[in-house]
Amino acid sequence: MELGIIKKLEADIREIESELHDRLPKEIQTARELGDLSENAEYAAAKERQRLLGARMTQLTQRLARLKLIDLSKIPTDTVGLGSTVVLEDLDTGHEITYHLVTSEESDVPAGRISTSSPIGRSLLGKRDGDIAEVRTPRGRKEFEILSLATIHAR
Repeated sequence: MELGIIKKLEADIREIESELHDRLPKEIQTARELGDLSENAEYAAAKERQRLLGARMTQLTQRLARLKLIDLSKIPTDTVGLGSTVVLEDLDTGHEITYHLVTSEESDVPAGRISTSSPIGRSLLGKRDGDIAEVRTPRGRKEFEILSLATIHAR
């Protein structure tokens, strides 16, 4: 089983590589041909873009390397962890909420995808069906009961 973010990062890296090695060198060459580099806005913009893309490439490759080290077999099969889908009951309101725990890059709260490093995500890690998770939010303390849990292994 592979984390979806790995494929996305690999695609992002390929796109940046293409721009760094194909498109940007052509832009820089065209800008050089315009004359004096000290007053050449096109050249300065292309070089700045090259610098920013290089930094982004470093960031993405480091993140990809860390994600590839995740051993999915070590993610628990019976408690909340990365990749789990959890149905919760807000004990204050009685409303049911479903969250899917993902990496920070995949987080999309309106879609129910929360990061394992978010306050709610952290409070759920290691919990089982029936457990109560206490979350400290900017609005105060909240309690959720875990109604059901499906780990990454169930998918």
